[in-house]
Amino acid sequence: MQCERCNAELPPKAIECPNCGAPAPQNIEGFENTIEIQHILKTIMEKHGSILINDPTQFVSMLNDYLAAYDKERRLLVNAMRAGVLKNMVKEEKTNREYALLSAKSYMINELFVSENAAEFVLACFTYTLGWPYDSSMSKNKEPEKPAEPVEEEKKPEAPKLRPDTKIFKSSDATRYRLARNVTIPEGFTKIDSFCFDRFNFMRSIKLPSTMIAIGDYAFSECKNLKGVEMPESLRVIEQGAFSQCGKLAMIKIPKGILEIPDNTFEFCANLSVVDIPNTVSSIGVEAFSGCEKLEKLFLPDSVKFIDKNAFSYCPELTIRCYENSYVHKYCLTYNIDFETVQVGVGLKQKPI
Repeated sequence: MQCERCNAELPPKAIECPNCGAPAPQNIEGFENTIEIQHILKTIMEKHGSILINDPTQFVSMLNDYLAAYDKERRLLVNAMRAGVLKNMVKEEKTNREYALLSAKSYMINELFVSENAAEFVLACFTYTLGWPYDSSMSKNKEPEKPAEPVEEEKKPEAPKLRPDTKIFKSSDATRYRLARNVTIPEGFTKIDSFCFDRFNFMRSIKLPSTMIAIGDYAFSECKNLKGVEMPESLRVIEQGAFSQCGKLAMIKIPKGILEIPDNTFEFCANLSVVDIPNTVSSIGVEAFSGCEKLEKLFLPDSVKFIDKNAFSYCPELTIRCYENSYVHKYCLTYNIDFETVQVGVGLKQKPI
C-alpha cells in the first residue's frame, strides 16, 4: 500500500506515513469497506473544503450522495455528523487530541448507542478525513502475510516475564518533580512506588514510559490538580487507590492488559467524566469509582465478571451501558443502578434528531 500524499510505500500496520506523516488507511473489524470510504471522505473534503465541518447539513447531503452504495456505513456517519461528533473533535483537538478522540468515542457509545467497533469505524473515517493519524484498537490488516520458508518451522520467541520490581521509581526519585507541572518518567522504570506522588499539588500531567508495568497503591492520590495521565500499553497492574481524590482528573484511558480496577482506584475523582475500560478488565473493586459525581455514562464490557456493590456509590448521574443479559446487566438490576443495554452485534439504535 502506498501513501496517498507522497506515494511512499507504507509499512504493514502503519498508522502514518514514515515519509510525510499522512495518516495510513485502515480497515476496522466488521467494516471491510473502511478504506474505500476513507478515500471517498478525503475526496469530499479536498473538493469542498473544511467549511463542511461547520456545515453538517451540507456534509450529510454529500454523504448520502457519495456513499449510497454503503448503507450501513453511511447511516453511522450521517448520525455522527448530525450529532456534532466531527465538529466537537475539531474543537477539542485544539486543547488535547487524545481527549478529543476518547471523548468522541465515549459519546458515540454512551449517547448514540453504537457498538465499540462502530465507534472505531467512525473515528477511523473522521480522523483520516482530517489528516490525523489514528491507532485504532480494532484495525484489521488485510495484506496477506508472506508464507514461511519450508525449511523448518520458526519458533516464536517467548514473551519476557513481567517483572515490576526491575526498576522502581521511588519517592526519592519523585522529589525533583515536586514543583513541576508536567512530569515525564524516564524510560526504563517498570513501577511507580506506593505513595510516590501523593499530594503533588503542582502536577498537571504525568506521562509514563513504555517500560512501565505497574502503578503502586496510592501512587498519585490527592494530586488535586492532576488533569492528564498518559499510560502505556505495557501497563499490567494498577494498585489500590492509585488515583484516589484526584479532583481535576477528567478522563482516563485504561490500557488493554489491565485485568482489575482495584479498591478505591478513582474514588472521589469528582470531575472524572470520560473513562475507557478495555475488554481485558474482569473485576471492579470496593468504591473503585465512588464519589465520581460527573460520571454520567460508562460502558462496561462483558469481560467484567465481578463488581463490588459499592463500586459506584455516590455517583448520582451514572448510567451504566452494558450488553444484554451480561453479568453487568444483572449487577445493575440487583443493585438498582440505572442502565441501558445493547444486544451483542447491534451497531446503532436510531434516535430522533
